[in-house]
Amino acid sequence: MKKTQVLILFVILIFAGIQTNAKVKLPALFADHMILQQQTEVAVWGWSDAKADIEVTGTWNNETVSTKADKNGQWKLMLKTPVAGGPYELKITDGEVLTIKNVMIGEVWICAGQSNMEMPMKGFRGQPVEGSNMAILKSENHRIRMITVPRNSQTTPQDNFDARWKEADAAAVRNFSATGYFFGKLLHEMLDVPIGLIEVSYGGSCIQAWMSSETAVPFENTEVPAPGDTIPVANRTPTALFNGMLNPVIGYGIKGAIWYQGETNYQEPARYLELFPTMVNEWRNLWGIGEFPFYYAQIAPFDYAVFKPNKPKANSAFLRESQLKAMDKIPNSGMAVLMDVGEETCIHPMRKKEGGERLALWALAKTYGVRDFSYRSPEFNAIEIKEGQLVVSFNHAANGLTTFGKELSGFEIAGENKIFYPANAYLRTKSVVLSSPRVEKPVAVRYCFKDFVVGTLFGTDGLPVSSFRSDDWE
Repeated sequence: MKKTQVLILFVILIFAGIQTNAKVKLPALFADHMILQQQTEVAVWGWSDAKADIEVTGTWNNETVSTKADKNGQWKLMLKTPVAGGPYELKITDGEVLTIKNVMIGEVWICAGQSNMEMPMKGFRGQPVEGSNMAILKSENHRIRMITVPRNSQTTPQDNFDARWKEADAAAVRNFSATGYFFGKLLHEMLDVPIGLIEVSYGGSCIQAWMSSETAVPFENTEVPAPGDTIPVANRTPTALFNGMLNPVIGYGIKGAIWYQGETNYQEPARYLELFPTMVNEWRNLWGIGEFPFYYAQIAPFDYAVFKPNKPKANSAFLRESQLKAMDKIPNSGMAVLMDVGEETCIHPMRKKEGGERLALWALAKTYGVRDFSYRSPEFNAIEIKEGQLVVSFNHAANGLTTFGKELSGFEIAGENKIFYPANAYLRTKSVVLSSPRVEKPVAVRYCFKDFVVGTLFGTDGLPVSSFRSDDWE
């Protein structure tokens, strides 16, 4: 064979190899040590050559699902998953096989919000997480997997990020969300299945940053940067974190989401009550798996004057009230009350275990059907006026109320003049009787309705009562 013919044949073989062995590319979510949501159809997606034939096979049943990439090389297909178990492998090919190893099937949750969700198990500098050192030491568990989306503020939706799944061990857990870890750990203990946690959080972020332009724009005074514009404040610009951090995760197979955010929006409680349900509804529509469970932490009491000592301070109790009301506006939701963990001069409570585990109680009861335990805090029901006293009754207090031996405090009552005075409080089994020598004819009650306060009223199950008010006065 002549040299020219050999060269031509060599070139042909090279190009043939390029066309038939182009390696498929996958987003960071689809990688070794990942967890897929059990007993459902999960989306698997990625990139390849235009019009390439894509095949995906899970070794749990060795069934192959195929699709064809579009003209831009993008592709997506749905894969059926079995009951929890593993490890398995996920084989993806467009001519050359890419194998994802050590894949578990279990329960997957999004852990989203601002700094109190972001706060890692090791704590922030100078701000500890109570009990974290021993929890980190004992954290090794190959059936708990975690991945953290890096901070990223963008004016256009992103499709990927730089991170990887990690099995729970001291090195991984110490840098992962404390609230998210304590949530996942309790789920694993009770359900005995693999747990996947996807952290999407950014300290100091406002809720508007986690909404798309389609939902953020209609709200009054909301300015959304155009593609390529400068982002004024990375964590407080509407749509910026939705684009940079949430969008790459949307569509991944999940069971539900937990949310710890609201501190940044504490000065706009009425607006938050509109924004929050709107955001949740948008997330659910984009995931396309129905009204998936959405559980959230009520912001803890804190003296916000610490941040702005020379400015009039707003009362963050109004934001906590909006969060309480949001349970009636957001289907399949629940709120973990944190009235007992706040710190006057630190916005990041050290007691993260309470928050994470209280969120897990909601999931265990409402999502997984675990029974015969309490998961919902007692809630204000009604007041009754009797001979100069107010009798306050509560829902979700089947076994009664308690202060665990401490003095019952935090109650105020007012007459028609709308001036509140501290109340003498007498605790009955399921109600509280209030009076004050300064209020002859009481008509309204407030409980712990201040920026910073320590809640003293609990159900006998240890779940604290939220701050509340019976009035709707300005």
